[in-house]
Parts: sequence; structure tokens; C-alpha cells
Amino acid sequence: MKIKKTGFSIVLLLLCGFVCVNCKRMSIPKPRGYIRIDLPEKKYQAFDEENYPYQFEYPVYGEIFPDTLSREYEPYWVNILFPKYNATLHISYKKINKNLSEILDDSYNFVYRHVIKADAIIETQFVNSEKKTCGMLYEIGGSAASTVQFYLTDSTSNFLRGALYFNVTPNRDSLNPYIDYFTEDIQYLMQTLSWKK
Repeated sequence: MKIKKTGFSIVLLLLCGFVCVNCKRMSIPKPRGYIRIDLPEKKYQAFDEENYPYQFEYPVYGEIFPDTLSREYEPYWVNILFPKYNATLHISYKKINKNLSEILDDSYNFVYRHVIKADAIIETQFVNSEKKTCGMLYEIGGSAASTVQFYLTDSTSNFLRGALYFNVTPNRDSLNPYIDYFTEDIQYLMQTLSWKK
């Protein structure tokens, strides 16, 4: 009996040692990590081209180009490209000619065509009586193609519309920090926009 107990103790001791050694070798899953997002400090520059009917300030990390590639291109359309973030703010302009309600309907339809993929659409009214601008900011929740859209008008002569797109597969969770960041820039653009005579 003594031999069996000693043999059992040795086997038990070897088994415990084996388990302890293998536990050190087992990989323990690391907690989920996220990519560090370094966004530049907010700085703005003026867009004040001589022949354009509007002017505004936009981020220094954006590059502005006339939108000549669009199928529906019209004069005074521009794109603000953010190459580092694979994003573009498309800006279109229309001269109002007793057709404000038609232009507003088009703008509304552009926003609400994203309702299929959107979780929510938050509308924020904008008024700047000093610069004679009023409009709407639309924040589109969920995995919609365009996450932020807006329009500004003086209700008599000028109408400007903008839409932010990322050139990636829409995924709200991963894009959220960028969307929040560019939404601030769009709000600043809206605040600084003024019409030229």
C-alpha cells in the first residue's frame, strides 16, 4: 500500500507540475484594442475666390477644387478633399430664381434617400441674421453613405448645399470619431459663410 500511495503522489505531483508549466505557455487573449486616432488641431483658412458668389472658412487640412467631374456640374460647385482621411465634402450652389421650394425639396430628398441605412436623422436649424443665412444641418446616424449634410440660403438669391462622404465601406462605429470631427468643421463653415453682392 505504501508503494501505491507514493506512486500516486508522484503521479499527482508530476501532473500538477505539467499543468503549471503549460499554463505559463498558454496564450491569454488580449483585450480588444483600437487604432489610435490622431486628428490635427483645428485651424481654418478663407475660401474667397473672386468670381464665386459666396465665401467661407474651411480647414487647413482640406484641399479645395472645382467640382468639374460631377455629371450635374454647375458653376460654383466645389469639393473639399481630406486625402488623409479619404473624405470629401461636396458643395453645390444654386441661384434662386423663384424656385426656392423646388430646391429645398431636392435637398430634403437627397438627405432622406439615406433613410434606408440610417438609424436616425437629426435636424438642427441654423440662423445667422448678421450674415443673412439660414439653413439646416442633418446628422445621419447608422451606416449611411453620407453622414452629414447641410444647406444654407438667404431665401431670395442664393442656395448652398453640402454633403460629407467617406470613400470607404460605411461603418459608423469606426468612422464615428472622424464624423464628429468633420461635423465641427462643417458647423464652422456654416457660421462663416456669407454671400457676395
